[in-house]
Amino acid sequence: MTSGRTLATAYDGTDTARRVEEIEAELPAAVTAELDRFLAARREVCADLAPEFVDAVDDLSAMALGGGKRLRPTFAWWGWRAADGPTAGRTSPDVVLRVVSALELVQACALVHDDLIDDSDLRRGIPTVHARWTARHRERGWIGEPDRLGAAIAILVGDLALAWSDDMLRGAGLDATTLGRAAPVWDAMRTEMLAGQFLDVVGHATDLATPEGVLRISRYKTAAYTIERPLHLGAAIAGADDALVGALRRFGTDLGIAFQLRDDLLGVFGDPAVTGKPAGDDLREGKRTLLVALARRHPDPAAAAPVEQALGKQDLTPAEVDAARSALVDLGVVAQVEERIDTLTASALDALDSGDAVELHPDARERLTTLAVAATRRTF
Repeated sequence: MTSGRTLATAYDGTDTARRVEEIEAELPAAVTAELDRFLAARREVCADLAPEFVDAVDDLSAMALGGGKRLRPTFAWWGWRAADGPTAGRTSPDVVLRVVSALELVQACALVHDDLIDDSDLRRGIPTVHARWTARHRERGWIGEPDRLGAAIAILVGDLALAWSDDMLRGAGLDATTLGRAAPVWDAMRTEMLAGQFLDVVGHATDLATPEGVLRISRYKTAAYTIERPLHLGAAIAGADDALVGALRRFGTDLGIAFQLRDDLLGVFGDPAVTGKPAGDDLREGKRTLLVALARRHPDPAAAAPVEQALGKQDLTPAEVDAARSALVDLGVVAQVEERIDTLTASALDALDSGDAVELHPDARERLTTLAVAATRRTF
């Protein structure tokens, strides 16, 4: 740490500054280690409860531990640092680490359920939970419909992840006062995430996606629980004032929507070797993204026809994917989305430089700026 402020140097006899630096040197790995410890302990309980349940627990562990950039815990950690949490001395860095790690279980819930909703066979290059259990049903010659079992297990595994995320948060070691500040943020985040998913499902069913509606879904389905609320959670743990919380939330909202728009572009143009999903998978799944909404609004329906024809077509060929991609580029839709990403990213960074962010810790300002670029320029 090189900022002008000095971290607190004592917490229960430990060197807080040194511990903060240790965690930040390998934050994603530290989060994974916390998750591994928590899930291993829960696995033992479940093995005693019902040995056959362990396969489902192991699937959840594979989802939670098997990949991801740990963005949500990272933003939550830097929300705590933004409000000078270590100097406040109220909460041990290791307790904060356990709290922010719980966000990965919320993410695991969202991914398992999202894969089921989208009927995706792969996630990060490996079979999704429902696909795995469908295959197990067939391989083991069980009775009933394999697909129904796969769907049922995926629902239960996602529910388990959400329940355990709450357990991990509330068992992390926060004192009652700090937990009282954190809990409302946590509760709001989960509700917003589910509301966004609901709006997405209904929007798909009604097929009335508009650019404005898509951005509203992105706000709740992705931005709120990916960046905005994690930052808010960390700041709440540190006891940040309303002005700083407001600045962080503005940063998180704009950056979170930009993050989703980048994800939408990757869902159509991303390299399968990098994304872990088939080429053009968002088109095959019929996702009503901003790309699609803008293409449908284009004054030349004939030029947008390859996009419309590809949308939701399960047997989409590589040639049809290429045709839809070319149409999106030629229509100017890709350029419009890129421009929107740039505008939102700039607005997010402006929030860090606003008067409300005057108390933002210099280390956090630097790190959040770096994260903003990484989140919106990524190829993963």
